[in-house]
Amino acid sequence: MLLDGRYRLMNLIGTGANAKVYRAEDQVLGREVAVKVIQRPSMNEEEFHHDDAEIKLLARLNHGNLVTLLDAGIDRIEAGHPQIYLVMEMIEGADLKARLTQGPMPPRHVAQIGHDLAEGLAYIHNNSVVHRDVKPGNIMLFNYDDDGSRLRAKLADFGVAVVISEDAHVSGIYGTAGYLSPEQAKSEPIGPASDIYSLGLVLLECLTGQTAFSGPPLESAVARLLRDPVIPSSLGSEWVQLLTAMTARQPEERPTGRDVALALADMMMSFRGRRRVDASVIPVDEPLRMEEVKRYDILDTPPDGSFDRITALASRLFAAPIAIVSVVDHDRIWFKSHHGLDVEQIDREPGLCASAILQNGPWIVNDAPADPRALTNSLVASDFGLKFYAGVPLKTRDGYNLGTLCVLDFEPRDFSAEDTQTLEDLAAVVMDSLELRLESRRQLLEEPMAV
Repeated sequence: MLLDGRYRLMNLIGTGANAKVYRAEDQVLGREVAVKVIQRPSMNEEEFHHDDAEIKLLARLNHGNLVTLLDAGIDRIEAGHPQIYLVMEMIEGADLKARLTQGPMPPRHVAQIGHDLAEGLAYIHNNSVVHRDVKPGNIMLFNYDDDGSRLRAKLADFGVAVVISEDAHVSGIYGTAGYLSPEQAKSEPIGPASDIYSLGLVLLECLTGQTAFSGPPLESAVARLLRDPVIPSSLGSEWVQLLTAMTARQPEERPTGRDVALALADMMMSFRGRRRVDASVIPVDEPLRMEEVKRYDILDTPPDGSFDRITALASRLFAAPIAIVSVVDHDRIWFKSHHGLDVEQIDREPGLCASAILQNGPWIVNDAPADPRALTNSLVASDFGLKFYAGVPLKTRDGYNLGTLCVLDFEPRDFSAEDTQTLEDLAAVVMDSLELRLESRRQLLEEPMAV
C-alpha cells in the first residue's frame, strides 16, 4: 500500500485501539521509517483544518529526547475515511515495557532515563503540546556508550498528543488506564502537569517493578481518585520526595518538566560520587548558556565525524598530539571530535575546557605544572601528564560559549599570537557549521507540508 503517494507500507509492527504502526519505505528519500496510521471517523471541513494544524505543529517538534517525527499528514484518498498518519524515525531496540519484564531497574538508570524524558516533556510543554500517553510502551531505550554506563531514553508516539492554549481546554479520557492522571480519569481539562503525573508513575514502576495502579482499565482509572500511589520509603528520601510531588493529586502541586530534569540531574551526579560541579567552573550565565547549548541539539549525542577534519588539521598545524572539539554540559564535557584521544567524555571539573569557556577569548596554558591556574588540575598532576593547553571558545552569535576547540601537549610550549589567530579561525569554521545546521533545520521545519 502506498500512503499519500510517498510511503510504501510494508509489515505491521504494532497495533492499538485506533491505530496501526507499519515499517515503511520513504520512496522519495529512500529510507526506512515507521508510519503510524490513525483511523478517525468522518470529519467535517472544520475538523479537518483543526487536525491539519495540530499535526503540522507536531511535525515541527525536534528534540534529542523525542523520537523524531519526520512528517505528518492526512490521507483522504478513501472518501469518508480520512487517515491521519505520523512518519517517525525507525528505532531498532527495546522499549521500556519490554525492559520492565526483567524486574526493577537500578536507581542510577532510572534517574538517567527520567532526566531524558523530563527534558523531552519540558520541550513539548514549552511548545504548548501535551503528550497524554506517557507509559513504558512509548519509551524507547538505547545506549550511546559502549560500556552501557549511560542508559538513554526517547519519548515516542504522539498519536493522542494535543495542542493546548489559554482559550482552549482539553479534556476527555485518552491514554492508557494504568498511567492516567487524576484529571484524565475524571475527564477534566488537562495540561502539562498531567504528563508529569504519568511520568511519576513510570519512574515508580521502574524502581519497584510494580505497576502502581494495576487491574482492569476502569478499576485502574478509578483507583487514583481514591488513593495516592504507594511510594516505599526504602527508595530513599530523594526519590520519595520527588515522586510524591510528581504524583500529587492536584496538578498545580506538581513540578514542571524542567524542575524534574534538574532534580534528576542532581541525583545522577550523586551516583557518580559528588553532588554538584564546583562553582569555580560555572559561568554566571550558566542557565542561559545551557539553553543555548540545547538549542543546537548537540548534547548526549555520539561524536560528530563532520568535525574530525578540523581536529586532524589542528593537530597537524600545531604539531600537537591531541586536538578536541568539546561541548561543556552541566556536569561533564563531551568530546564531539577528538584526534589523538580515545575518551569521548570526562567530568566537568577536571576538564580545562570548563575553565576555557569562562574566558572572553583564548585560554593558553604554556606550562601547566608551573601555572597556578592549572597546576593542581588532575589531568596535570596525574599520570596523564598534561603540560600544555590552548583553547578558544565556540561562541554563538548571541555571545554564549558552547565549548571549545583546543589542542593539548605533554610538553610545555610557546603559542604565538599567529597560532592563536589560526586556532580562532578553525573554531569559527566549527561554529559556522553548527549555525548552518541550525538554520537548515529551521527552514526545513518552516516549509509548508502537503496534506
